[in-house]
Amino acid sequence: MRQVLLLLLLLWMAPQAFGQSYSVGDGKAIKLFQEGEMLLTIKKYPEALLKFRAAIDREEKFVEAYQKATQVLLTQGKFQEAEALVLQGKSSLASPNSQYVVDFGWLLTNIYLKQGRFEEAVGEFQTVEQQAAEAFKQGNYFLEMQKKIDFVEALLPQKKEIEKEILPPPLNGFALQYFPVLTADGKQLFFTRRGGTAAYDKEDIYSSQAQSAQIWTNPQSISSKINSSYNEGTCSVTADGNFLIFTSCDAPDSQGSCDLYSVEKVGEEWQEPRNMGSKINSSFWDSQPSLSADGRLLFFSSDRRGGFGGNDIWYSARNADGSWSEAKNMGAPINTSKDEISPFLFFNNETLFFASDGHLGLGGMDIFLSRVSEGLFQEPENLGLPINDQLDQVALFITAQKDYAYYSELSTSNGVGDRAYLYRFKFPNDIELGANLTVTGGQVVHAKTGEPISASLSLVSLGNDSTRYQFKSNGQDGSFLMLYPEQDAAGLYVEKKGFLPKIYNVDRDSIKNVKDLKVELIPIASGEAFVFENVFFDFDSFELKQESLSSLRRLHRFLRENPKVSILITGHTDNLGSDEYNLKLSLQRAQSVQNYLVKEGVKPDRILVAGKGFREPILPNSNAYNQAKNRRITVSVQ
Repeated sequence: MRQVLLLLLLLWMAPQAFGQSYSVGDGKAIKLFQEGEMLLTIKKYPEALLKFRAAIDREEKFVEAYQKATQVLLTQGKFQEAEALVLQGKSSLASPNSQYVVDFGWLLTNIYLKQGRFEEAVGEFQTVEQQAAEAFKQGNYFLEMQKKIDFVEALLPQKKEIEKEILPPPLNGFALQYFPVLTADGKQLFFTRRGGTAAYDKEDIYSSQAQSAQIWTNPQSISSKINSSYNEGTCSVTADGNFLIFTSCDAPDSQGSCDLYSVEKVGEEWQEPRNMGSKINSSFWDSQPSLSADGRLLFFSSDRRGGFGGNDIWYSARNADGSWSEAKNMGAPINTSKDEISPFLFFNNETLFFASDGHLGLGGMDIFLSRVSEGLFQEPENLGLPINDQLDQVALFITAQKDYAYYSELSTSNGVGDRAYLYRFKFPNDIELGANLTVTGGQVVHAKTGEPISASLSLVSLGNDSTRYQFKSNGQDGSFLMLYPEQDAAGLYVEKKGFLPKIYNVDRDSIKNVKDLKVELIPIASGEAFVFENVFFDFDSFELKQESLSSLRRLHRFLRENPKVSILITGHTDNLGSDEYNLKLSLQRAQSVQNYLVKEGVKPDRILVAGKGFREPILPNSNAYNQAKNRRITVSVQ
């Protein structure tokens, strides 16, 4: 089908010379040409090519035969033969000013584009533009080509230098491996593996562990619960590697040809996968998922009804109870009337990569990125040369550290069968991906017993109380992973029902680069207390700042979820100023927190307040850092 569509496309590629008259008068040559045209209508392309070549052999100046034969060769992907034939035809012209120079220039423009010889394509098109008739230059075909050539010409000076490297053994040991994805720490690689191209060769998901920068473990099937007798592949995993969405095709519970399935890992074991249901899947093709770093957003490609083109990118958000919202089409400017596939949401949750042949590009499918601004994805940007070229680029995965891009590439070895290998290259620094991310982790444990706890960890932007990432610690060992963007002030909130929350100010507590942060949660009990971080006041003021809302709302939720708990809110200051002044200010600040909670519906008799001034420092008031730590609000259970 692709060849037929391409042939139809090529029928307009040399628009000047076709018509009732021919460039030669030899009746037998013309008859051979017409027989070739008839064979094209019944899709007998090799036989048609023989007729066109026979017409050329009989009449070497038969321009129309050169054109049709070239189009067939292009359809067959025989670019070198097509080029040689066009140059032969061009050399046969009696006059270099002939109108047929335009037709041959048009063909060469397309041939050079197909070969990735972009500078030559620009040169040939400029010749066409100079000599073509004005009527043709007003037509859609010319205007579309002009737009593409202008685009290519603008990209040429911006060509980047990249050096691709094939991933080392024991990776790339299968006939085909593709669609690589990694965890945020880069220590685990997932990919789709297929043993061959035969109908009985099925897809499975495999994984490998990084032992160093260049040493990987032998790839293994991800799980017998996930891989089955059906086809499983094109997966996406959360940054911590504990939640996976993958594609399975033709399974008994499938709603369409391919469906999306989700599965969680508990400890080191993957659980039973579940079909994601009718809010995500359809009776059509649903595949190529991409999860946000924390698994709260899902993007995927589908050819279901209600889209903009053949394949579109759709999205869904995960609800607080773990269910998913009804999938929605991303619409413009992402989707077009053609195909958009293989989305990848970068770890900052603000940059979407995808492949498309509907946006202006260099080849068939190019890789694009779109950035979020004011909550909306913006006009896609082509990644340019040489990441994109004349071939199809269908997927790209960028590491959280922005150091490498992983992808797969098709190749043919000695003309025997297709192979697909995993590659990577250093991702160009001049492609902006926002603030750098620090990837680190730790452990959540019971403060009294040391036992691991499955808790919720939320990284929150304090400026607008938006949750950037939300992860869970592993219930078996308490381990967790967190991403810290190097930008706005953030708070880390660790919460578990039945325990006091643990609150950090990321910068002030210097937890961003702590590789093994140990979080000890204290069970709710009378006399237990915690530092109520991220409550801010201006200097010499007890008015709560906007940045305090994140912590205030969580304290309100804690009291709502624990209706029998009463608390004492205590204000503390540093040692600057008099004892009397600091006692008054610390009490007023505690009362400000109390007033907020009462306004939100908490009964006043559940909230006591006190001011301690600088009488109970947690550190000596010997420097600015210690003084900042001493200026605090504490909450204790009564």
